Amino acid sequence: MPLKNDTDKSDIIIVGSGNAALCAGIAASSNGATVLMIDSADEEMAGGNSKYTAGAMRFVYNNNEDLTPLLKDPEEPRLPNTDFGSYTAEKFEADLLGFNDGRPLSAEQRVLIDSSYETMLWLSEQGVKFNPIYERQSFEKDGKHIFWGGLTLATDGEGVGLVEAELDVFLKLGGQIKYNTKATKIIVENESVSGIICETESGDEITLKAKCVILGCGGFESNPELRKKYIGPNWEVAKVRGTPHNMGAGIQMAIEHGAVEHGFFGGCHATPMDLHMKDYGNLGIPHLERKNYRKICYFLGVMLNANGERFVDEGKDFRNYTYAQFGGAVLEQPNHFAWQIFDSKTDHLLYGEYTFHDAHFVEADTIETLVEKLEGIADKKKAIETLATYNAAVDETVLFEPTIKDGKGTVGLNLPKSNWAQVLDTPPYKAYPVTGGITFTYGGLKVDAHGAVLKEDDQTITGLFACGELVGGVFFNGYPGGSGLTSGAVFGRRAGEGAAQFVKSTL
Repeated sequence: MPLKNDTDKSDIIIVGSGNAALCAGIAASSNGATVLMIDSADEEMAGGNSKYTAGAMRFVYNNNEDLTPLLKDPEEPRLPNTDFGSYTAEKFEADLLGFNDGRPLSAEQRVLIDSSYETMLWLSEQGVKFNPIYERQSFEKDGKHIFWGGLTLATDGEGVGLVEAELDVFLKLGGQIKYNTKATKIIVENESVSGIICETESGDEITLKAKCVILGCGGFESNPELRKKYIGPNWEVAKVRGTPHNMGAGIQMAIEHGAVEHGFFGGCHATPMDLHMKDYGNLGIPHLERKNYRKICYFLGVMLNANGERFVDEGKDFRNYTYAQFGGAVLEQPNHFAWQIFDSKTDHLLYGEYTFHDAHFVEADTIETLVEKLEGIADKKKAIETLATYNAAVDETVLFEPTIKDGKGTVGLNLPKSNWAQVLDTPPYKAYPVTGGITFTYGGLKVDAHGAVLKEDDQTITGLFACGELVGGVFFNGYPGGSGLTSGAVFGRRAGEGAAQFVKSTL
């Protein structure tokens, strides 16, 4: 293919255009650098995995007043009757440690915690504002909106709205973006990264020159071969919740130039997804509807695998803290699927994804009839027995309370349900088929305090920076919901500022 040179040299090239890349672009542009962003996707599909999220961000705050500067509408009429509680640095630390499998807090996790609120303030100052997540993160109690789980705010328009808001800021600061431009190789001259070789939509190769490069193009979750290699054979068949473009190219290009693998490559963010969704990102429906293929209200019912058995404690914790693990647990079941089962007592608590027009489910007036409709479960007698045993074990002396970990569990089961256990006794009964969907991977690159990519000897690869999913060491065996976008913003901002400082040092 012919090689073409781009003569309009930028200070910084950013590979990727999601939340992390855009935060890097905003930070670099704000610090005087000229920035060119490239994305292998077209304009509609650009934005990485960020567009497929709910736009929620987890961060440290002490009270309602801390949230006021972040709100799009500080006069929201529900605010006077809202209790956001608090989410302290100590709580964030404890939540992350809960997924570390005995590992101490990593340096990257410490940065995430300590920088989370100041990064939210920074985004707000740039014009990116947030709304309380009343519909998904609060319950009404005694006339008051009670938030639970430490996750309170999201952007207008969810993930799509976040990307659009950040992109608008980036462009107003003078940033430029090229779509349909796939990075294939890092250019190194005089022992310093000096650009990217790319492939265009027409198949041409072009070289884009810069003083440094920031990699913000995601993990390897869309690459079946790398999923199988790093996470395990079951993951080869996982549904990909987000973009089909995150093939691990940024990680691989960096490793080719001496970058060290860092973090837990065997871990990923997963979530239960509709068994019958498309394999990649539900491309045939609008972005704002794509979230409806998630199925994360399992805590209000029970899940059965192909053997007719429960396999997780559905009420172990708030779903913010379990869905990333339970998606993997579903995938590891026989034939990689499960059924989520509810009775009508919880209909009003199920999220909109369960009434979405394309939600797949079966319904019946008796448990026995429902089980007969559960395709893929060969031993229907075992499934009926499992549900009957569960029902008999529910502690009826404790009141059901969805705003807290209510302790309403089961008694005497080898695999308990620790909270929100209710007898399945009120028809009609519904069951939803789910599988495991992968959102992003945890393994990545090692970076320094300025976002520069490190080699095995902890020396920087001169002129190369990374952010977002490419930064390893942030998550291990799961994560508290909403912290992924916060991590992208924290490390994106840091990489952008670090790259701008690098550019200034070369003048």
